Amino acid sequence: MIRLYNSLTRTNEELKPINGDLVKMYSCGPTVYMHPHIGNMRAYIFMDTLRRVIKYNGYRVLGCMNITDVGHLTDDADDGEDKMEKSAKRENKSPYEIAKYYTDIFLDNLKMLNIDIPEHITKATEYVPQMIEFIKKLEEKGYTYIIDDGVYFDVSKFKDYGKLSNKNMDEIGVARVEENSQKKHPFDFALWKFVPENHIMKWDSPWGVGCPGWHIECSAMGYDVLGDHFDIHTGGIDHLPIHHENEIAQSNCALGHRVVEIWMHNEFVLVDGGKMGKSLGNCYTLEQLKEKGFDPLAFKLFCLNTNYGKTINFTFDGLKASQSTLENLKKIVAEHKNGSNTIDPDKLKKYKENFLNAVNDNLNTPLALGVLFSMLRSEPKSKQIYDLAIDFDRVFGLKLDEEIKSESQSIPDEIKDLAGKRWQAKQDKDWALADKLRAEVTQKGYQILDTKDGYTIKQL
Repeated sequence: MIRLYNSLTRTNEELKPINGDLVKMYSCGPTVYMHPHIGNMRAYIFMDTLRRVIKYNGYRVLGCMNITDVGHLTDDADDGEDKMEKSAKRENKSPYEIAKYYTDIFLDNLKMLNIDIPEHITKATEYVPQMIEFIKKLEEKGYTYIIDDGVYFDVSKFKDYGKLSNKNMDEIGVARVEENSQKKHPFDFALWKFVPENHIMKWDSPWGVGCPGWHIECSAMGYDVLGDHFDIHTGGIDHLPIHHENEIAQSNCALGHRVVEIWMHNEFVLVDGGKMGKSLGNCYTLEQLKEKGFDPLAFKLFCLNTNYGKTINFTFDGLKASQSTLENLKKIVAEHKNGSNTIDPDKLKKYKENFLNAVNDNLNTPLALGVLFSMLRSEPKSKQIYDLAIDFDRVFGLKLDEEIKSESQSIPDEIKDLAGKRWQAKQDKDWALADKLRAEVTQKGYQILDTKDGYTIKQL
């Protein structure tokens, strides 16, 4: 029995699939206007773990994840500039070029993390007709109104508005009221936004030329792919107060019933105990971690060591520890592969039972990892232990059956190139250049050690 924390009811609930052994699951994907950072990627490690646990229990999964390539405004609500258009101006490209470029990077990041990719990946720009039809449903039922800048949803007509985020509808700051005085209620949100003629991403609609609001995208795509009733909706905790609150309102009102059974959210990633931000220079990407010599799966292990629902504090010391742990884990697993000892079947059964109890208890991956480590270290070398460890890795997705990369393999090409140039400078007796290149390598987190036969490179 899988029990999951439902953000809507604030309780752990048993997963009871609506469609027999099929679990339908929607996951909020990225807005593809910039490089995804490690905080973004935690949401997909969480999604991956959930999908894997569901499958581990013998269920099938039908998943949908959106790619937001239009409609997401800079304040996450209904004001500001479309993030895609803003990025296009900054990089002197079209919004469609921006979307393609950053979508490819995001999908590559998923591969780096060995993410179990959802069965359907839907792009907002390809579902505008479905969004228009969804807005029509709301209009026909009397939930919409039109003002100067677009078509809006009237939250006062949905009695459960605020239930997910625990909003008090009577306690509203004046600042929000002043943002758009035409709105009937400060929490009313845009379903369709009118845009000026010079706006690149625009479509015809029954209400005028414009583009969809951010929130309507997920409701329309979820409905089109998964139907009018599905089991789970996931996303980052930052989506809970506005985006997912609005999704619930428009979906339930358009379709006339509760659409999603369980809402799940992963917590934030802090950096060195503080907030992550571009202005702080600590929005690290997986590519940057790789450049520093880290395996992206070490970051995945780092995340799995904390429950998805708890804030995690990223430090490079912590990542180094996870890299070392991952290497040791693969080494121990490999040692068991050729082991000839026979393990008591009851012991194996107990390990499996403990592991299953851990992952089925709201994805308790820290405890599940503890079961794995205890098993590997407590038992004599045995192929049976190897097989069970690989079975457990169906949930972790850490590629424990792969060979450990040698240290030289994990050194980035850039560092190897600098070290080679430094060696040539020494051969040329250009000591100033050699010292400069050594300092540059050190600054990037690596150390050149001279040997009688040449040199080696180590990560600091």
